[in-house]
Amino acid sequence: MTIAIILAGGLGTRLRSVVPDLPKPMALVNGKPFLEHQIHYWHDQGIDEFVLSVGYKKEIIMDYFGASYKGIKISYAEEYSPLGTGGGLLLAFDLIGKDSGPVVVLNGDTYFEVNLPRMLAFHAEKNSTWSFGLFRSNEAGRYMGMDVDKEGKVIGLKSGSREIGCLANGGVYIVNPDFVDVLEYEMGEKLSLEDDILNALLTNNVSIYGCEIDGAFIDIGVPSDYQRASFILASERGEDAES
Repeated sequence: MTIAIILAGGLGTRLRSVVPDLPKPMALVNGKPFLEHQIHYWHDQGIDEFVLSVGYKKEIIMDYFGASYKGIKISYAEEYSPLGTGGGLLLAFDLIGKDSGPVVVLNGDTYFEVNLPRMLAFHAEKNSTWSFGLFRSNEAGRYMGMDVDKEGKVIGLKSGSREIGCLANGGVYIVNPDFVDVLEYEMGEKLSLEDDILNALLTNNVSIYGCEIDGAFIDIGVPSDYQRASFILASERGEDAES
């Protein structure tokens, strides 16, 4: 059984001008919440259980998907005060436990067309603890750049990289739950995934690898890309885009 955690607890402040009353992952794309598109895509890839890390306006997400959505098991790691992406992730792993095997972790505001069996094979081949799906960024300063060696081992993180065309974090991860053993953070602490947890893993020489992937990528975090999402998702799923 493969489990996915989706980080869906953020405030989505940059998208408020076009989606004022919803948590960002529930923004409608072609008539369906963005989060629903994600769940369908990853269920088709072999995910049969999802843990949604929720916080801001979490009741909207929980009421929509419930405990089972179209036969897919859904559970929730609930924030009662903002914990950040890192704190929400630790809460979700505490719910799952350490015996699940590798877990897929997804950003709730990005869609990245990744071949999951291929990425799982990469993760196993590299004996990696944390593996990134990487893409080539065409924007400067927006995404976390990744320094990797010729074997794909991550040797540095460059938050807000200014380099166009650099390898960047695509928000799809394969993670061994025992990564938490090297962390000194307390459950319930507010943390950033990128600035706190990932940097702590690098400092502790945890095995981290990145796999470059050429699939479609969309981040709905800003209004212009949210508007583009309908065309990208329609193209990838063979649907008609809504104007």
